[in-house]
Amino acid sequence: MQIEATKISGVKIITPRRFGDARGFFSEVWSSKALRDQGIDIDFVQDNHSLSRDVGTVRGLHFQSPPHAQDKLVRVGNGAILDVAVDARVGSPDYGRWVAVELSAENGKQLLVPKGFLHGFVTLLPNTELLYKCSDYYAPECDGAVRYDDADIDIDWGMEASQVILSDKDAKAQLFKDFVSPFTFEG
Repeated sequence: MQIEATKISGVKIITPRRFGDARGFFSEVWSSKALRDQGIDIDFVQDNHSLSRDVGTVRGLHFQSPPHAQDKLVRVGNGAILDVAVDARVGSPDYGRWVAVELSAENGKQLLVPKGFLHGFVTLLPNTELLYKCSDYYAPECDGAVRYDDADIDIDWGMEASQVILSDKDAKAQLFKDFVSPFTFEG
């Protein structure tokens, strides 16, 4: 597996090797041992699968607070997204900064989003399917969201607001300036 650092500490792009022939390809998309050998030792306990039918579907910016904070390893099984991680760790030199990576079924890239980050994505193709691993179980009492279009974060989603499709929860999410982060930087 190829592991690339991003401009924000802890967020990694992981690209598994693909072995292809005329039939298609085979790829080992996750290996505890392979990642541990490269310094990533996370015990994933839950796999999630989501489908977004329309281009412009935004999900996020979501977080799950302690004691059920989650590391996420995100990949696309069909379609494509712009995947975004925002540093929400109080005391981090990157607090409020974001990283965006295009993940697609075609490029096979994955994004490792550590605990302490807000996470969201926008679909770039119809019928996009996300598959992601989480290091803790979903806990509704710890679930939260920050506005995807918050001016203080200023994420370039690559599309106009009129093209975006949101859930009610995401449309009513809090602003970043009102967000009291439960995460701390442990540099």
